[in-house]
Amino acid sequence: MTDDVKRDGGPSRRAFGGGVLALGGALVIGAVPGAAASPERGTGVPYGSARRTTLRRGSAERAGLLASHLDGLVADAERFLAPSPAHPWYAGAVLLAGRGGTIALHRAIGSAVRYAAYDEKTDTGIELPPERRVPMTEDTVFDLASVSKLFTSILAVQQIERGALELEEKVTAYLPEFGGGGKQDVTVRQLLTHTSGFRSWIPLYREPTREGKLRLLWAETPANPPGSAYLYSDLNLISLQLILEEITGRGLDALLHDEITTPLGMHRTRFNPPLSWRPGIAATEDARPPWSGLDRGMVHGEVHDENAYSLGGVAGHAGIFSRAWDLAILARTLLNGGAYGRARILSPASVELMFTDFNTAFPGDEHGLGFELYQHWYMGAMATPRTAGHTGFTGTSLVLDPTTDAFLIVLGNSVHPVRSWRSGSAPRVAAADRLARAVPVRPARGRTSWFSGMASATTATLTLPHVPGAARLECALWWDTEPGTDPVALEASADGGTTWRPVPFTTDGRAEHPTGTVGGWSGRVWHTVSAPLPGANALLRWRYTTDQRYVGRGVYVDGLRLLDAAGLPVFDEARPADGARIGANGWSRSAD
Repeated sequence: MTDDVKRDGGPSRRAFGGGVLALGGALVIGAVPGAAASPERGTGVPYGSARRTTLRRGSAERAGLLASHLDGLVADAERFLAPSPAHPWYAGAVLLAGRGGTIALHRAIGSAVRYAAYDEKTDTGIELPPERRVPMTEDTVFDLASVSKLFTSILAVQQIERGALELEEKVTAYLPEFGGGGKQDVTVRQLLTHTSGFRSWIPLYREPTREGKLRLLWAETPANPPGSAYLYSDLNLISLQLILEEITGRGLDALLHDEITTPLGMHRTRFNPPLSWRPGIAATEDARPPWSGLDRGMVHGEVHDENAYSLGGVAGHAGIFSRAWDLAILARTLLNGGAYGRARILSPASVELMFTDFNTAFPGDEHGLGFELYQHWYMGAMATPRTAGHTGFTGTSLVLDPTTDAFLIVLGNSVHPVRSWRSGSAPRVAAADRLARAVPVRPARGRTSWFSGMASATTATLTLPHVPGAARLECALWWDTEPGTDPVALEASADGGTTWRPVPFTTDGRAEHPTGTVGGWSGRVWHTVSAPLPGANALLRWRYTTDQRYVGRGVYVDGLRLLDAAGLPVFDEARPADGARIGANGWSRSAD
C-alpha cells in the first residue's frame, strides 16, 4: 500500500572520499553543501565530525523553544481526536518534539485500542467497552508503515559507504532477473529517489508464494522510462530489500537489528513484534474487503500493509514497528551526522546524501536518498530545502530540520478502525507549524520586531505613514514562506492608499527584486532591504498574502527607517512617536 501523497544524476561510493557530488546532472566539486553552516540564528547545523549528542528530557527553555507553542501543539493534536470534520483523524497519538539533545515534549493522547470493529453499513466504529479500551502511553509501539522505508534506505547507504553497493550501478548487476519488462536500465539511485519508473504498487499479496511475488516484480513494466519522472512506489524499496539481502546474505530483519537498532539502543524497534509486545501496540484497521485486500479482522500487533504481511512481515517498504523515543534516537543520530553516544552507523558524508536533493529535475518532489525533502504538505512550517522526513499510511511521521536542529515525531493510529476515516495530513501540519513557531526568531535590533503571523488564507499589511522629504526606505526583512504561493511584497500608493503598485528593492546590497516581491526560503536569516521611494507623496507598505493550504514560518520586519536625499533619517520606528504611526493590519509586535 502506498503512503500518503501530496497529489490525489547522484554520487557513487567514490564521492565519499573525494568530495565530489553529482547533483541533478551538475558536477559539484568541493565541500558538501551546508556542511559549514553555522547553527547560530537558524542558519544550519554542521554535520561533522565528532558530534555525539544524546537525548535527555528537559524543558522547552533548555531546548531553546517557546513553551506556549509546544502547549499549543498538544492542544491542536487533541482536536483531531474529535470529528475532523466527519470522523476522528486518529484514535490516539504520541507526540514528541525536541531540539538539540533535549526532548521538550513527549505526550500521549487518546487510545491505542478503541474499537472492536468497523460497521460499514452505518460507517461507525464499534467501540470497545471503556474497561477494555487501551489508553495511549508514551511508550506505545506503532506500525510505522512507510516510515520503514527510511530504515531500508539507511541500510542501503551503509552498504554504499562500505563499497558493497554502487549508487549509480544498475539494479541488474545485483539482481539479474530484475531487468524483465524493460527495467534493465534502472539504477540503485533511482530506487532510492523514486525515479525508477515503477508504478505506485502492485498486489503482490495475491500470489501465494514468494516465488510468484518475485515473478510479478521481475515482469513489471515501468510506467515511465527510468529517470524521466518522479513516482512514489513501494516497489522501489522492495527491490532495494532484495538487493541488500543478496549482497549481504542476511535478511532485512537481521540487518535492521545488527546495523541500526542494536548499536543505537532502539530496543522497541523491529519487524514482527513478539506476542508479548501486543498489549503495548496501537491497533490499526478492521481489515476486510472491499477496502482491504485481505480479510483479517482487527489488525493488532501484525503489519497492516497487505504486501508486507504477505512477505512474512519483513519488507523494504513497510513492516517496522517502533515507538516515539526510539525514533527520536534515530533523528538525533542523523542530525549528529550519523553518531549517537558511542555508536556510529553512518559517516557525516553518508548522512549528507540523505539531506541533499537528487531530484532537481522534478521541482516539488525534492528527495534525498530515502528521505523526502521540503514537503510542506506534512512538514508544514518546518519545511526547508534541507528538512527531511517521511510519513506512513497508518498515521505516522518523522521530520528532521537541520536548519534549527529540531525534530518532530507524530505517531497516530489513523486507520483505526478503518482507513477511509482519515484524509490528508492536517494533524502533522498543525504539529509542525507549532514546533516551527516554537523556534524563536530574535529581532534584528531592539526587543521586538513586526511579525506577520502564520495564518493561512489571509492578507496582512504593515503601512508606513507619509513623511515629507523621505527618499529611501531601509529596514531588515526575514522571510520563510510557502514557495510560489505566499509572497511578501513592498508596495507604494500615491493616492492615499486607494491603489498600490510594487516597489523594486534590493537585499543585502546586491540581490535585486525588480517585482517588489520575495518568497520561499531565505535561509532564516535577516536581510537588509533598501528601496527608493517612487514619489514625494508615496505611502509604503509591506503586504504578506497566504493561500488556503500551507504556510511557512512567516515574515518579520524590523528597523523601519525612511531617509532623506542626504541619507539622514526622517522617520525611525525606534522613536516611539514614529513607531506609533505605523499601521499594522494582521502584523504584531513580537520578541521571538
